[in-house]
Amino acid sequence: MAARQRPRDTKDFIEMIKQEGAKFIDLKFADPFGRLQHTTIPAHRITPEVVEEEGIGFDGSSIRMWQSIHESDMLLFIDPKTAVVDPFYKEKTISVMVNIRDPITREPYYKDTRYIAQRAEQYLKETGIGDSTLFGPELEFFVFDSVSFGEAANYSFFKFESEEGPWRAQEEGSKGYKIKHKEGYFPTAPFDTYMDFRNEVSLILEEMGIEIEVHHHEVATAGQGEIDFKARSLTESADNALLVKYVLKNVARKYGKTATYMPKPIFGDNGSGMHTHQSIWKNGKPLFAGEKYAGLSELAMHYIGGVLKHARSICAFSNPTVNSYKRLVPGFEAPINLAYSQRNRSASIRIPMYSTSPKAKRIEVRFPDPSCNPYLAFAAMLMAGIDGIEKKINPGEPLDTDIYKLPPEILAKVPKTPGNLGEALDELKKNHDFLTKGGVFSKKFIEEYIEWKYEKEVKEYISRITPWEYINYFDV
Repeated sequence: MAARQRPRDTKDFIEMIKQEGAKFIDLKFADPFGRLQHTTIPAHRITPEVVEEEGIGFDGSSIRMWQSIHESDMLLFIDPKTAVVDPFYKEKTISVMVNIRDPITREPYYKDTRYIAQRAEQYLKETGIGDSTLFGPELEFFVFDSVSFGEAANYSFFKFESEEGPWRAQEEGSKGYKIKHKEGYFPTAPFDTYMDFRNEVSLILEEMGIEIEVHHHEVATAGQGEIDFKARSLTESADNALLVKYVLKNVARKYGKTATYMPKPIFGDNGSGMHTHQSIWKNGKPLFAGEKYAGLSELAMHYIGGVLKHARSICAFSNPTVNSYKRLVPGFEAPINLAYSQRNRSASIRIPMYSTSPKAKRIEVRFPDPSCNPYLAFAAMLMAGIDGIEKKINPGEPLDTDIYKLPPEILAKVPKTPGNLGEALDELKKNHDFLTKGGVFSKKFIEEYIEWKYEKEVKEYISRITPWEYINYFDV
C-alpha cells in the first residue's frame, strides 16, 4: 500500500478537512522530554487566518519544564503539511503537529523542541555545507500482556507478563514455544506471536503517510519488535517517530496489551535502541558518498569525527533517562564503545554496506534509544556532525573487529558512553558550544534541561531503595 499523500499547504489542509468530513482537529506537540501532548478543537474553527496568523491559545504552565504560572499564555501554530487522519477516535479527527510561539513577541518558543529541530536544519543551510538531511531511526519496543509497578516507604516492585517469555514454559498448559533471552531475532510463528499486531500498526502508519520499509521481531524475548519507516528530513522524521510511538501504543491497547519504549525493561536480556541512519545532501546530491573508508566521503568522515567527539554530551539528549544506562552495558549488543566500523554492529557508529548506490551511503549512530525526544536527539547529532565538518575532526582508525573481544589494554583506550545519566548531564554542562551555534539550542534551554533532569530524575533515582539491595545487604 502506498503511503497517503499529505497536504502541501494551508489550502490543501482546509480542502482535506472538507473531503474527509472531519469534525475535529487534534493538535499534537512534544514536551521537552518527548511525551506527546494534545488539545482538540472543532474543525469549523480552522480558517487560513487561524493557521497562518492567529494561532490557537493554550496554557503553557502545565507542561513539564515550560512556563511559569504568571506567564502561562502561549500560542499553537498548525503545520498543515503534517495533517493526517487520526485512526483512534469515533468522530472523524485530523491530527496535526504544531509549533509553539510567544503570544506577545510572536517569536518561536525557545523550549519548543520541534523548533530546535527546524532551526538545526536551517543552520545546516546557512553553513553552506548542505541543504537537506535524511534521518531514519529504527525504534525498538516491547509489547507485554500486562504490567504493574509501584513503590512506597515499605515496598517497591515491578512485574510484567508476556506469552512469549521463557518463564511461561513452566506453567501448566504451556505449548512450549517460548523465546529465550537473546534468541528473538527473526523467528517465525509460533515463536513470534506479534505478526498480526505489527502488520496492523504498519498498515495504519501507511494510511497516515508514513512509508514502512520493514518490521520484525527483535533479539529479546517478551514481544520485542521493530518497525522501520523510510528516512525523511530531520524534522519530518522526528514527527514520524512520535506518530509511530503513538500508533503502536494505541494498537497495543486495542489488542488488550501494553507497549513500551523503555530502553531496558528486562533484566538479563537485550534492551531497546534507536539506531539512527543519517546523511547530508546538497542540490539533490548525497554528500556522504566518496572514496574514503567504506565508500564514504571526507566530509562524512569528519561528520563521524564530530559525532564521536561530542557523543558523551549528545547522550544527555539521545539517552535521556536513568534506565537508558541499564541498556548501555557490556554483553547485550549495546554500543558503549565510541568507535566506527563498516558492518560491525558492536561499534557505536556503523557504515551500512547493503548497497553500492551513492544515494544509499549513510552512517548509523547506534547508541541512542527510543526514550528520547527525537527532535533534540536528531538536532544534537546533526550539530555535532556539522562541528566535525567545520573543524575537520579526524575520527581516528576504524575498529573492524569484535570490540567486545579486544584485549583489555586495547579496549581501555577506546572512549565509552557515559555510565549513567548524571555523567551525561555533566558532559553536556561542560561541552555544549557546538549545540548553541546559530542559535539552534539556547544556552538557557540547556541549563534548564540539565537542572530539571538532575532534580527530577537523577536525585530522585539515587535516593530509591531497590529489591536488589535487600537481596545483597539485608543480612550484613
